[in-house]
Amino acid sequence: MVETVLQLDARDNVVVALAPLDPGTLVQFGSASSPASCTVAQKIPAKHKMSLVDLTPGDLVFLYGMVVGEVVEAIGRGGLVSTRNVRHRAGAYSAARQPAPIALPDASAWVARGFMGYHRADGQVGTRNYWLVLPLVFCENRNVERMKEALEEELGYGSANSYRQHVRKLIQRRANGRDAVELEAHPRTERVFNNLDGVRFLTHQGGCGGTRQDAQALCGLLAGYIHHPNVAGATVLSLGCQNAQPSLLMDELRARDSELRKPVLIFDQQKSGRESALMEQSLEETFAALAEANCAQREPAPLSALTVGLQCGGSDGFSGISANPVVGYVSDLIVGVGGKTILSEFPELHGVEQELINRCTSDELARRFRDLMQAYQARAKAVHSGFEMNPSPGNIADGLTTDAIKSAGAARKGGVAPVSGVIDYPEYATTPGLTLQCTPGNDVESVTAQVGAGANLVLFTTGLGTPTGNPVAPVVKISTNSTLARRMGDIIDFDAGGIVTGETTIAECAEKLLELSIQVASGERFTKAELLGQNDFIPWKRGVSL
Repeated sequence: MVETVLQLDARDNVVVALAPLDPGTLVQFGSASSPASCTVAQKIPAKHKMSLVDLTPGDLVFLYGMVVGEVVEAIGRGGLVSTRNVRHRAGAYSAARQPAPIALPDASAWVARGFMGYHRADGQVGTRNYWLVLPLVFCENRNVERMKEALEEELGYGSANSYRQHVRKLIQRRANGRDAVELEAHPRTERVFNNLDGVRFLTHQGGCGGTRQDAQALCGLLAGYIHHPNVAGATVLSLGCQNAQPSLLMDELRARDSELRKPVLIFDQQKSGRESALMEQSLEETFAALAEANCAQREPAPLSALTVGLQCGGSDGFSGISANPVVGYVSDLIVGVGGKTILSEFPELHGVEQELINRCTSDELARRFRDLMQAYQARAKAVHSGFEMNPSPGNIADGLTTDAIKSAGAARKGGVAPVSGVIDYPEYATTPGLTLQCTPGNDVESVTAQVGAGANLVLFTTGLGTPTGNPVAPVVKISTNSTLARRMGDIIDFDAGGIVTGETTIAECAEKLLELSIQVASGERFTKAELLGQNDFIPWKRGVSL
């Protein structure tokens, strides 16, 4: 018999509805040695929470064995937990660690496994091979876009998902009054540089007009992308007078690679004079650099060379039950073979701080994590906001009624491994193991930051469906439920919904996901986001973004 509710921890006073529950239904929960039951008192939608006891105002709601809310209006036994009767509440925390034994899954079967990657001079290994073109200031966005127009299709990197043919058919239909015949596509179908996965063009709205700290952070992020193992080198356009000076970018690059072992071509428009001079010189030198980057070839690499971003977006009430624990298990396997994983989205770790602090490998890391969390929360409070405002309408409608409930599930992406690193935005992850990275909960800003910290692969869970991708790192999209996987199959790469229905286990699902990840890292498979050309890039302008 398929379970209809799930009690995640014996200390919980609520259960998760795995399917819609009608009043009068008797549901079973608990363990085989300590079974229990409860009669449903009111309609409970799937993914939402049902109270197991009578709760009165002031009582605390427990999920995953931790505080996730405070009752503001009485909830009867078998009643629905909602935003009407529960508000956000999280447990207190301190930097004092209370270490507990950690049992990582056995990774021995994966030690000898590897992937085919691009070995860089600094020892990093890429899962893709790209050249970057980027501006130091928004004033150069137009010139970057013109370079994109000039290079992409002529080099054979035109989008395979272009809708130009469809529009041409509509125009011809309007002119002829009948269906248009299939027209030939204009983009070049053969690549000029077969070993180069593409040229990526990153535009942004920063570089000048903000604070000096904004320029510093932007240069740090751009340096992270240039230093990234999936990047062979970069072309940088500068106006000349902006806050984000080339010297600042080069300082950030030296902080990541003191030997500056990647080619970086910098062009200054104010020194070049006419725009045509800037464009012609940059195109000629970039073309020559592309030919050199094309010499790189994939070679065997150990799984320890992977740096995996752990991300979620469009989360639902099943996220913490299916997809997130699967990603957490994969994270533990990667850590077990000596690789790196990055858990971010600090507003979505509010409520699980003490659990993460207890897993920190040193007091220094614990204090840094506490300080970053508290500083972030203080900035939010200063503009009359807070982490409790993080859940979106979609999150709430699908069972994540408080930020603490959302956080308790989101943290499962980090598995159970010790926390070996804590970094601020836009620092680079260098320590093997699980690293906590300060970023917003906004999934594009967070993925942008994770890749800027070195993630050469991103595992992204979603319960509602989001197309998020990245310009240089493949983003593997994992659905929390099979209904989503079927409905939005054009953006979903992997379905973890079988865990909810009892058709598979977290460990079985994780092994399949890791196999898929190896194929993606080796270039044997491309993610749906890559195939759709979903190259999202949004730098975090340091401030309040939840």
